[in-house]
This record gives sequence, C-alpha cells and structure tokens, in this order.
Amino acid sequence: MTAPAAPPLLPVTKNAPTAVPGKRARGNAARKRRLARSVPRGIAAAVVFVLSVFPVYWMVLTALKPNAQIQSETPVFFPTSLTFDHFSDAVHADGFWGFWRNSLLVTAGSVLLALVVALAAAYAVARLRWRGRRAFILLVFVAQVAPWEALLIPMYIIARDAGMLDRLSMLTLVSFMLTLPFTVVTLRSFLSGIPPELEEAAQVDGCTRAAAFRRVTLPLLAPGLLATSLFGCITAWNEFAFANMLIIKNQDDRTLPVWLSSFSNVFGTDWGATMAASTLFALPVLVLFLVLQRRVGAGLTSGAVKG
Repeated sequence: MTAPAAPPLLPVTKNAPTAVPGKRARGNAARKRRLARSVPRGIAAAVVFVLSVFPVYWMVLTALKPNAQIQSETPVFFPTSLTFDHFSDAVHADGFWGFWRNSLLVTAGSVLLALVVALAAAYAVARLRWRGRRAFILLVFVAQVAPWEALLIPMYIIARDAGMLDRLSMLTLVSFMLTLPFTVVTLRSFLSGIPPELEEAAQVDGCTRAAAFRRVTLPLLAPGLLATSLFGCITAWNEFAFANMLIIKNQDDRTLPVWLSSFSNVFGTDWGATMAASTLFALPVLVLFLVLQRRVGAGLTSGAVKG
C-alpha cells in the first residue's frame, strides 16, 4: 500500500506588494495635470527670456562682427569670424575716457548723497514718532511715482537762473534728486525689518542712540544699503534726459549716455563701434550686479519682511 503523494510546495513570497490600481491611476493623472500646467509656464518663461536677452546678445554680437557681416542684407546670427577692432575704435574715440570719468563722478556723488540723506530720513520715519510723519511718507511715495519728465523744463529754468548750466555739480544734484525717493522708501523697509529692541538693549548697556545705531543697526543694514546703492547706481548711470538738457555748451562735461547718442554722428554708419561703445557702457553695472548679487538678494528679502 503506497502513501498518498504530498501536495506540491508553493513558493513563499515575503512582503509582496499589493497593487492598488485606483491609487496608481490617480497619481498618474495628477502628474499629467501638473505637467500640463507646467508646460505653458515653461514656454512663456522661455519666450520672455529670449525677448529679454536677444537685444543684449545682438548688441554684443554686432560689436564683435566684421563690417561685412554687419552690413549684410541677410542677418548673421552665428558669425564665423570675430573681431575686436570695434572696441578699439570706441576706446580710442575722442573724449571716451573723459565722459567715462564724468559718468562715474555723477553716479558716485549722487548715490553717496542719496544714501546719507535717505538713511537719516528713513531712520526718522522708521524709529521716531513725530507729527506729520504719515504725511511725509505719503509725499515721498508720490515723489517716487511721479513722472520725472514733467520736471525737465522747471529744472532747466532753475539751473539757468542759478548759473548752474554745463556743470557736473548740477547734474549730480539732479541725479541725487531722482534717486532719493526710492532710497528713502527702500531703506525705511529695511529698517522696519530690524527689531528696535536691539538698539534699546545697546542703550541699556551704556551706548548712546547714535552709537547703538552705528554698532548694532548699521551692520545689519549692510545688505539693504548695497541693494539700494546698486539700484541707485543703475538709475544715475543710465540717466540721459537731464544730462542732455543741462550740458549744452561745455561738451567736455557730457556723460556716457549723451555721448552715445552722438556716437553715430562721429563714426557715420559705423554700427560696430556704436555697439562696442554701448557694450562698454553697460559692462560696469553688469559686473557690479554680478559681484553683489548674493548680498543684493539677501537685502531685498530682508527688506520685504515689513513695509
């Protein structure tokens, strides 16, 4: 008599995953919806990037292309040969370094004046309580959003009557006036983001109000000062309308933007030299922004904490 055969052994699986078709389908559908929403945003961002960068790319490319490719009827987007002759022509043009010095003096003077005056005004608004403070803040905001083109004729009349035409000092004061409202508003935001208890603790330890501000608040305000000064530099460096109107007879006191407007007249149809000069004009602000990029970002973030 034979024993009954043993049943076959089944494979043993440990922790076998349980398939959930419904959950997996919902996850796939959610990913498809996110992808469908992100694709249009990505395309829009790419279009904005191309439209923003292409003028700069074309300016630099024209400065590097030979004259034959610049004057070609067919646009050359990827030149086969490059030249630096146009940059040499721009640098050796009459008055280039003098106009560069004028722009640097006007920009540095106006930004330093704006920082000193705006820092005092912003501290008074952010830390002190005095009668008419809200009205002062409102006037500063109105001055910031007002169109400065409306002041062209009044400023010309004031400069003419004061005998300040064709002087860099007048142009520096005008650039200071243009950058001051923005500087006051932004520094006020930065100061409001710094707790006043830090200054009060320093005063309890024996510091005066000025010493507490210098030792405690001013180091914390450094990113905000850098961010504000950078945008002030951009405004003063690119100023054209007032510089073109206030410097009439003394052409040696012109700034780079005004000189660039007449650059084509000096060189005729030499667009390569014109674009090379424009590239050199934009280069200092670009380098300054790249150097201070991280600190500027930190300053803008800290200034957005409080208004």
